[in-house]
Amino acid sequence: MSIYLTNFRADFSKPTWMKLKGIVPRMWRRLKRVLLVLFIAQFVYIIILKWVNPPITITEISSWFSLWGTDKKLHKTWANYNQISQHAKLAVIASEDQLFTDHDGFDYKSIEKAMKHNATSKKIRGASTISQQVAKNVFLWQGRSWVRKGLEVYFTFMIEKIWGKQRILEVYLNVAETGEGLFGFESAAQAYYNKSAAQLNREEAAMITAALPNPIKYTVNPPARITAYRQRKILIQMRNIAPDPDIAELVTSQK
Repeated sequence: MSIYLTNFRADFSKPTWMKLKGIVPRMWRRLKRVLLVLFIAQFVYIIILKWVNPPITITEISSWFSLWGTDKKLHKTWANYNQISQHAKLAVIASEDQLFTDHDGFDYKSIEKAMKHNATSKKIRGASTISQQVAKNVFLWQGRSWVRKGLEVYFTFMIEKIWGKQRILEVYLNVAETGEGLFGFESAAQAYYNKSAAQLNREEAAMITAALPNPIKYTVNPPARITAYRQRKILIQMRNIAPDPDIAELVTSQK
């Protein structure tokens, strides 16, 4: 009993800086364990999503909250790769990322051009590839902070290495926002044309794709002027890139 009290007094009499000196290493060890667990968890999640469809994304949650109190609802219906029109696959590549089959997740020339443009212009220009958009939509939140961009680079690298181009394109066609409360080409096809994504023709696929940069403003049905203008440009680009052997193989391949 006397030994216990002696130790207690000795500990109690330690200066504050000595106590803090012991607390900091313990907190650092715990933080490292937490970070290790989080890293393993997200790594496992990335691997799982190679075969399992993402249950929900932060963007979809944000959209659901924005529709709260209105008569509109969130609509998302997953369509497997073989259940999506080849025209839709070609349209998004033509519009969003014509080098999709060639790059490793990043279009460095476009990034350089965007950086030069943004340095002298108030109108921000993006250079995100389809892979980067998938990384952002599935794992992250919307925004332009350096933290989010850094995480986007990491997740883009990982899905390129683990998923492959076909899976990335499949996920993109299902998680992209295609209208107010609409996510994916299946939901858009049903809402706008009363048909499945597999039945979309060239014009319909291009029209839905034309709305992707701003699906709230670039309405599809009825089509806004800017949406119709973009559709015409996308149709031209679809004809231009269709003969590319790598793109043709990806678009026509079966899962």
